[in-house]
Amino acid sequence: MQTTTLGRLYGRYTSALRRIVNLLAAVAAIAIVIMILVTCVDVVGRRIGYPLKGTYDIVELLSAIMIAGALPYTTACKGHVAIEFLLQRLSRRGRLILDIFVRSASILMFGFLTWRFIQYGGELRASGQVTLTLQWPVFWLPYWMAVCTAVMIPVLLYLFMHPEKELMKP
Repeated sequence: MQTTTLGRLYGRYTSALRRIVNLLAAVAAIAIVIMILVTCVDVVGRRIGYPLKGTYDIVELLSAIMIAGALPYTTACKGHVAIEFLLQRLSRRGRLILDIFVRSASILMFGFLTWRFIQYGGELRASGQVTLTLQWPVFWLPYWMAVCTAVMIPVLLYLFMHPEKELMKP
C-alpha cells in the first residue's frame, strides 16, 4: 500500500512539474509571437512615417521573458547541445560521472541564480528602475526569471534521478 501511495504521489508530482514547465513554455511562445507582431507593426509604421514608440523596450523585455520561460522546457526535453566529442570518448561510467557532476553544479547554480534574481528584483523596485523609452517599471522581470530558474531545480533533480530519460517529449 505504501509503495503505491508513493508511486501515485510521485506521478502527481511529475505531472504537476510537466504542467508548470509547459505553462512557462507557453508564456515564452506568446512572448515570441508578440515580439514578431511588434516588430512587424514597427517596420510597417516606419515605412508610412509612424514608427511604434518603445519597440526596443518591448522587444527587450519580451526577449528576456522568452529566454527564461523556454529554459525549463528545453532542459526537461534534454534539448541542450551536448559536447558529443567529449561524451563519445568516455565510457558509460565516465559519462554518468560527468552527468552527475554537471547536474549537481547546475542545481547549485540555478539555486544561486534564483536567490540573486529575487534580490535584484527588490533592488530594482527600491530604485524605481524603468525602461528607457516607455518608462515601464522593470522590477518584475527578475522575479519572472527567479520563477523560471526555480523551476529548473526540480527539472534538474528529475533528470538527476533519471539520467537516461527526459521529463517530457518535445
